Amino acid sequence: MEQQTLPQRLQKSVCGSFHKTALLQKRVRELIRGASPLIETREENPIRIAFLEMERGLIELIPDEETPTASL
Repeated sequence: MEQQTLPQRLQKSVCGSFHKTALLQKRVRELIRGASPLIETREENPIRIAFLEMERGLIELIPDEETPTASL
């Protein structure tokens, strides 16, 4: 079996799913801001870490709290 590159694996897994894309983007931002990985890995690339976490079902998308708008 041929080894797939990260972009190939991402494309196959996400496959046009807005939900999964949003999940990955949110988790990558968290990792860049200093969040600890949910898996033990020597990997340093936040995209790869987030993808591994998603593949293992360790992350899910929870909508952010809506910020109240001020009434004028």
